[in-house]
Amino acid sequence: MIKCFSTNSSDLQLAQPATVNAKELLAHALSPVYRVMNGLLIVTVFMIVGLWLSGNGTQAGAFDLARILVPDEARHMVWQNGFGMLDQYQDETPKAIADKEIANVIYGKASVSPSSGLMSAKQQTVALLMPSVAHAQVKPISHLSDRIPASKIDPQALDSKLMVSIQNQRAVADFFEKKYKLDRAKIEEYVSNTVLIAKEVNIDPVLLLAVISVESNFNPLTKSQAGAEGLMQVMTTIHKDKYALYGGATDAVKPEVNIRVGAYILKYLIATSGSLRNGLKYYVGAANAETDGGYADKVMAERNRLIGLCQPAMQNKLTLNGKDLRS
Repeated sequence: MIKCFSTNSSDLQLAQPATVNAKELLAHALSPVYRVMNGLLIVTVFMIVGLWLSGNGTQAGAFDLARILVPDEARHMVWQNGFGMLDQYQDETPKAIADKEIANVIYGKASVSPSSGLMSAKQQTVALLMPSVAHAQVKPISHLSDRIPASKIDPQALDSKLMVSIQNQRAVADFFEKKYKLDRAKIEEYVSNTVLIAKEVNIDPVLLLAVISVESNFNPLTKSQAGAEGLMQVMTTIHKDKYALYGGATDAVKPEVNIRVGAYILKYLIATSGSLRNGLKYYVGAANAETDGGYADKVMAERNRLIGLCQPAMQNKLTLNGKDLRS
């Protein structure tokens, strides 16, 4: 029996190395498959995260999936906190200096102290449908608009905070895209620029979008017989001094320039005339006329349409015995 046991034990010892060798061969044969699968998994994760962070693409299925997985507000929190991470580094590297200069340009700050890093930029960051417009190095006009006392501005012309939401910005972009048959990327650029500039100038972005809609139908190349140009239809020859900030009147039709100059002029006229409606009358050039030809009514009507897009629909129906009654 001892001899039999020792024989079985020897056979078992011989079988174990064979099993181990087989496992090793199988693992070696499958290792390329594992590497490919791991690589595909990593690429997929990076693609989803990249689409999620970019956020404003082409309404394609992948973008919709990224939006469903994590909401827009969370994505913009990531962007904002990304600025905060730079506060850890106080070294004056070329990239750090460039970041500070961009913050100065975007947010109209005269200087950023070394101790503050980009905290001021972080505090003033606004979520945009197209975040890339915030990185355009354009001189601010806040040094002029900040001279206008807030107490002089009609409360209706101040920021209503409706365009803070990405969802509302998207709803407005959808509206203008369908209304004027515009390229999606362009309308997102115009809406994002308007939201950013409205914050810089401290005026209601919904009002600015309504003025742009009435003035130019969102066509930046529109030019009137009187010489008004761009999205905001600014009189270029009259406001040469303001365009001097941006290299002269040759850049008058650039959206990021035209909206800035137009927003400042509108804010100034509202403060000067004493009300939003009078400011619109002055803006259209009817200051000395009895009427503005219905211009203010058109702007206010368009503004109200945009407000309706940004606010929850109000229930205007009553029910009686299971039947709907119009209020």
